Amino acid sequence: MKVLKKILLLMLIFSFAIACSTEGVIQQVLGFSTQAPVFIDCRPVSPTELVFRFSHAVTVSSLNFDPGYEAEVIKEGTEVRVVFSRAPEEGRRITADIIVEDSSRNTLNVIVPFRARNERMPRMVFNELRLDYSNPRIEFIEFYVLEGGNLGAMRLFIAHQSMEIPFFEFPPIEVETGDYIVLHLRTRDDRAVDETGDNIALSGGDGARNDARDLWVPGNRKYLHTPNGLWLMDQDDNILDALLLSQTPASDGNNRVFMAAAEFLGKNNAWLPASGEAEAGWVPTPSDAILSAGTTATRTLNRDESLPHAPRGSNWYVTVTSGHSPGIKNDTRRYGQ
Repeated sequence: MKVLKKILLLMLIFSFAIACSTEGVIQQVLGFSTQAPVFIDCRPVSPTELVFRFSHAVTVSSLNFDPGYEAEVIKEGTEVRVVFSRAPEEGRRITADIIVEDSSRNTLNVIVPFRARNERMPRMVFNELRLDYSNPRIEFIEFYVLEGGNLGAMRLFIAHQSMEIPFFEFPPIEVETGDYIVLHLRTRDDRAVDETGDNIALSGGDGARNDARDLWVPGNRKYLHTPNGLWLMDQDDNILDALLLSQTPASDGNNRVFMAAAEFLGKNNAWLPASGEAEAGWVPTPSDAILSAGTTATRTLNRDESLPHAPRGSNWYVTVTSGHSPGIKNDTRRYGQ
């Protein structure tokens, strides 16, 4: 009986040790690691190559894509490198389903969406914003194409929504120099469809135009607020263009969203003072931003299209009442002048 009690006591102690031990102790007792690999990210590095990154070395047990692209694993380890037999469409949304295993036979299944590599992103800039909603006039962001290419996988960030998660990812769309693209920030009509092909007169709905390309954000929420920061990013996290918005210089100096956006854009040299270049480490203040005081549903923020493009507040103005111009050249009349 005493022997049995000792055995039971040892089993209890061993079970408690296993339950409460650190990873290192468990590995010593059982002879293997219980810590599964952790997925870090997935990124296309060329039109035909894709890299998955993990916390430690793995081998691939299974890999599938939706749509069904054929691919070959050419490298395993902390980075898994995959090569497609043919390049997917630029910027196309693809879902990867990968199962990996480490040396201790811990497995991990990751299902992750990504966009195929796009090396022909256009030079595109912010051109007009409607910040205010008044039925049937909905908020929009207008872009102007300085140099043609394909929009696929370009990302739009709105600081008030998230500094890390894109607000909108552009689908694959061929655009040309001089094109106007209007991203409508509400969808209230079944006629409001994205114009991703050659027909730019396809869409109806509030504010759609037959001579500009219309894209739509689902739902009926307000997304644009002031103060704010907006920026476009490519797949390598380069900022392609940016906006920094303030209601008034006096009111936004301590605003959390403004401060975060200003620091981010300043450190990335994505925003400039009213004139000249920024010094190293310069962080914009509300007086360096585009001032939105005075905007309404028909008085929009306009980029001065007569000036060479530069991301600075002095290149923007509030247009006159009924001066809104989504999808066409900006009205040059200025509110208050």
